Amino acid sequence: MNKRERLVIVGNGMATTRLVEELVARRYDGDIIVLGDEEHPAYNRILLSAVLEGTHPIDALTLRQPEWYAAQGVELRTGARVLEIERELRDVMLVDGTKIEFDKLVLATGAIPTLPPIRGLVQLDGSLHPKVHAFRSLADCERLIEAVEALPEGSRAVVVGGGLLGLQVARALSVRGVATEVVEGTEHLLSQQVDRRGGVVLKRHLKKLGTEVYTGARAVRLTDEGLKLDNGFSLETDLVVLTAGGRPSTALARRAGLTVRRGVVVGDQLQSVDDDAIFAIGDCAEHGGKVTGFVPPAWEQASLLAAHLTGEDVKYEGSRSVARLRATGLDVAVLGDPEHTEGDIVEVTNPIVGTHRKLVVDGNVIVAGTLIGDLSRIGLITQLFDRRTILADSEPGELLMNDRPEGDSSILLPDEAEVCACAGVSAGRIRACRTFEEAREKTRATTGCGGCASVVKELIEAARLPV
Repeated sequence: MNKRERLVIVGNGMATTRLVEELVARRYDGDIIVLGDEEHPAYNRILLSAVLEGTHPIDALTLRQPEWYAAQGVELRTGARVLEIERELRDVMLVDGTKIEFDKLVLATGAIPTLPPIRGLVQLDGSLHPKVHAFRSLADCERLIEAVEALPEGSRAVVVGGGLLGLQVARALSVRGVATEVVEGTEHLLSQQVDRRGGVVLKRHLKKLGTEVYTGARAVRLTDEGLKLDNGFSLETDLVVLTAGGRPSTALARRAGLTVRRGVVVGDQLQSVDDDAIFAIGDCAEHGGKVTGFVPPAWEQASLLAAHLTGEDVKYEGSRSVARLRATGLDVAVLGDPEHTEGDIVEVTNPIVGTHRKLVVDGNVIVAGTLIGDLSRIGLITQLFDRRTILADSEPGELLMNDRPEGDSSILLPDEAEVCACAGVSAGRIRACRTFEEAREKTRATTGCGGCASVVKELIEAARLPV
């Protein structure tokens, strides 16, 4: 009798959930053990800011309940932190001393938040100052909500970091009634994703929404009087939220002797370059000198690895990412890397109404883009981007100038077109539902991150699904 292969997955986040789902769908002929640090089941971290904002309950984030894993014959262990990987012995050791053998091992350990060099963040005992909160996990979100609810009326908060997460957190705090300011060390907001004009539009838009923004300024010290900036300003604050970035969680891989640069270095089957039995996916993986940092590429890697583990001859060639900002009154979508991708630029900016639209086109194909303030065309543009559709000479400009050209709507997306990357939902799956409630429960598309919401709503309305 042949021994069944044992696959151990370290990490229980969104990449792991997609990997397990794909392995189950492909009838993987082996035993799967998932080891997760957190006590919670896997959840949609894209929506953490929506929980902070109050528009989503915590239980809406759960991706799969423990009962689902049991029903599929998958062993799920939550609160199981891995201490070491013993490559020679082919086992992992948990902090409680338990050893779990593996034939193949997947590292999906994600990323960990980095502390900016601000004096006063950390107390003498090594703990964070009571005013200071990181924001990366569900536990972080719950602690921050508790802190916000305990604040008296008229309290103030400062968000350190003007990236996608920072702006989402700032809007969530503002919606909860906390006067919020954003500090960003670079010259404009979202400096890794958008150009200066887009950053200016975002800053003006946030100011209209009641959030002050300080760019080109770095926080240097937290005192009883407030958060001091390197330009001499001091911001009074009752809360400081750190969203200035994270780094791949690679300590386990390093101690196991695997090659690590920014992330765990992997080849075209996502296997470690040092050990063909060990794989890495998601935020902790580095392929072709790049780490991802976004959910859609992690899901693409998970799907490809599932195919590889079930015998398909596949090759990972990198991902085309779409990043979306989800916050009330603030709409941003970034396709690819518009600031570093070569091509012709088609751009329309209206700072008065707060819109900025930019496409990078190469050979009449959209290779990158930015949409700020109006995502009515994001479904169609994303499909053109993903499919590398060759456009007519006038089409890129028409896509940006016209909100909804007649006869050219997201409603006309083909059934196989994915309109919700968060939930992996196609237009056809939405059309196949008979009621709005069925669409919400079966597809979970309505709990996705903001950019797809308008497309999902339009498709549901077009299908005339009763509420």
